[in-house]
Amino acid sequence: MPAAPRSLVLHGYHFSVYTRIARLVLVEKGVPYERVEVNPFSPGVPAAYLALHPFGRVPTLVHDGFALYETGAISRYVDRAFAGPSLQPQDPRALARMDQIIGLVDSYGYWPLVRQVFVHGVFRKRTNGEHDPAELARGLVAAAKVLDALEALAAAETFLVGPALSLADLHLGAMIAYFAAAPEGAALLAGRPRLAAWWRQLRERSSLRDTDPGLPVTQA
Repeated sequence: MPAAPRSLVLHGYHFSVYTRIARLVLVEKGVPYERVEVNPFSPGVPAAYLALHPFGRVPTLVHDGFALYETGAISRYVDRAFAGPSLQPQDPRALARMDQIIGLVDSYGYWPLVRQVFVHGVFRKRTNGEHDPAELARGLVAAAKVLDALEALAAAETFLVGPALSLADLHLGAMIAYFAAAPEGAALLAGRPRLAAWWRQLRERSSLRDTDPGLPVTQA
């Protein structure tokens, strides 16, 4: 029987893609939770948080004293432990494709999509940080290969692995939201018709709107 939420706390950083993935899963499952802000880039990550996550990364979920880190583990746990729509397909091949897309995005997509294109094309510009056009250019080259691979893997249906929303959609969606905020990223995405159509639908879901961290305000 699915667990009742009781005490459910998500520790994470406001602008973190991986924190947003966990939030998306919780919202799509309809699970209420509390949030605790933890900035992993801060020089002084609290000792209490390091006791939960020895590597000081985010997010970490604590459910009735059960602490869990690593986004993939958190998202699968939430889907298994709580009532609500299933976010993992039952068909073995669809499930394998979901896992493949999540693994691809983590291994090859996060860095160019987020840390290169978004950070150097959007985030640092808006915060008057040091942005590197060469790093942005390298990210766009790598991102094109990632998008091509995803375009080939995406199902011909509404979502990435079939007619129903899955963890793959939420995992990739949090990254594409940042990537497409850069005009160069949006242009690359538009050149992949299947992914572009998928994103037009996904970005309208209330869960995407409710978990939108917003863009940083430009500093004077």
